[in-house]
Amino acid sequence: MTTILKKWGNSLGIRIPTIMAKDLALEDGSEVEVVEEENQIIIRKKEKPGLDFFLDQINETNLHTEVDFGRQEGNEVW
Repeated sequence: MTTILKKWGNSLGIRIPTIMAKDLALEDGSEVEVVEEENQIIIRKKEKPGLDFFLDQINETNLHTEVDFGRQEGNEVW
């Protein structure tokens, strides 16, 4: 597919065809990563890290102990 670069302020902008944007679930405001590799421009959808990513970050140095918030109040169930 061919598209044309357009001036956008001091930069150049590229339009992503609607069908591609829909296929990749991109919308106005979506974050993408732009990389220059071997004379190519690569645009990748930036994925938000999920729970597995954050769980993988837990280790002995950042693992904290249980916190005691005191006795039961009201209708709380412990």
